[in-house]
Amino acid sequence: MTTQEPGNPRHVTWPGLVDLQVNGYGGLDLNAPEVDADLVIALTRRLWAEGTTTYLPTLVTAPEAQILATLRAIGEARRRDPLVAHSIPGVHIEGPALNPDDGPRGAHDGRHLRDPDLAELDRWQEAGDGLVRIVTLAPERDGALEYIRGAAARGVRVSLGHCAPSPDRVREAAEAGASLATHLGNGTYPQLPRHPNHLWAQLAEDRLTAMVIPDGHHLPADVLTVFLRATVDRCIFTSDSASLAGAEPGEYRTPVGGAVTVAEDGRLTLAGTPLLAGSGRSLRACLDWARTHLPFPEDELVGMATHRPAALLGLEERVGPDGDRVLVDLDGTGSRVRAVDVAGIRVVEQ
Repeated sequence: MTTQEPGNPRHVTWPGLVDLQVNGYGGLDLNAPEVDADLVIALTRRLWAEGTTTYLPTLVTAPEAQILATLRAIGEARRRDPLVAHSIPGVHIEGPALNPDDGPRGAHDGRHLRDPDLAELDRWQEAGDGLVRIVTLAPERDGALEYIRGAAARGVRVSLGHCAPSPDRVREAAEAGASLATHLGNGTYPQLPRHPNHLWAQLAEDRLTAMVIPDGHHLPADVLTVFLRATVDRCIFTSDSASLAGAEPGEYRTPVGGAVTVAEDGRLTLAGTPLLAGSGRSLRACLDWARTHLPFPEDELVGMATHRPAALLGLEERVGPDGDRVLVDLDGTGSRVRAVDVAGIRVVEQ
């Protein structure tokens, strides 16, 4: 746990942060009805300023035509800017094959939920230059096991999320080739049986790497501590940042979730409910919270936002001696990005 006193910053260099789940940031929304290449480029540069040098744009449940159009926009952004192409090695599609019940569904639009379809996955890949790297689904959906096998054969990782499967179905999904768990501990019913339940099953399944959101809102510190100890080296930090991340407190309307409240502490909820509507923090800010609230060495926590996700993507060189770099000032209250290098080029200096 970091105990650095405020006012006495340390100057350190981290590998560039690697975020496998980014829905938006700073008012830029990847899940708006019309996304163009300019928005993707602007979002990438905004994330650089937060220390995120590699990320997977994350598209949530929507009509297929919207998903296809956004995939094309991401592809166009990569073709226009080599550094954007470097920073976006793939795309994460969260849905549309999710559990439709309130709770597991989260902020996803129930009108567009549907069973998994490998033909749709192929259309996504055609539209997006083969960029889809992760698909989140509920393994209890009809046809999910066949989809998992087909996706794995295509080189696409399947992650379990927004779900409430039986423990047996968790194990069957892992046997079929599922390899991740999306924001484990969230996207399910507010109350579950003490045991058995699918959270224990996912934690116990060695074939699943847990993605967790250390923003101080999605999971309490004691729960996240137990999760990290249970998964040992099978845990990755993600931000799940939404377009309202970094916004002033107030009431907003967004394409995903509709009316959303931004609380004083940055928590995003569907207005009038306790249900979360994504995260209000960048991965750097999530890492700040983890450093000050979790009883693990700083280098181990940083590794969950750098080395581990890079290795999962097969991009270990990104975090090696010649990889992307973030220079930060650290003190007891958090971190401040001073400079960022992407593919050997200084893209941020402040």
